[in-house]
Amino acid sequence: MIPFLITTGSVLVFYLILTAGSGTIGLWSLSELVAGVCASVVAGLLTKSFLCHKGDYRMLNPVRLVLAVCYVIGPFFLEMTKANLDVAYRVITMRIRPGIIRVQSDLKSDLGIFMLANSITLTPGTITVDIDEETHDLYIHNINVGEGDEVRPAFRDHELFSLANLPAWIRRIAE
Repeated sequence: MIPFLITTGSVLVFYLILTAGSGTIGLWSLSELVAGVCASVVAGLLTKSFLCHKGDYRMLNPVRLVLAVCYVIGPFFLEMTKANLDVAYRVITMRIRPGIIRVQSDLKSDLGIFMLANSITLTPGTITVDIDEETHDLYIHNINVGEGDEVRPAFRDHELFSLANLPAWIRRIAE
């Protein structure tokens, strides 16, 4: 019950922040409040184990939440910008050699692997196609794979749009 309440409350607060300033009851209208509560309850039922996986409440730490926002605004946005420019360059010059790369992440938690896989997938020119659940290796389709780059011993050794600093940030947030 506690994970449901925490998730529902977090979703409701996020919803209210996004819809603030458009209503007659304080900052919200009655229909927005009703829609927010309904959406939050549904989201809480569907995703209650996301923030509180197996009774682990570490993602409720305000420091981790601030780090997550800093991660998205800082290094992730920078890597996305560089990847956009790289993909545009490769499309214009036709220097494309697509392939799948196996990369070790060295992350231990499911949330950390989830965040890294989604960060890679959201970066243009790359997509996470599979994750080995035992070794936590990620299989990534990349728009340009160099000779011999198909298998690397660790994520930090791979020049995948210099995404090598992302696991360090994710480790601080999720582990």
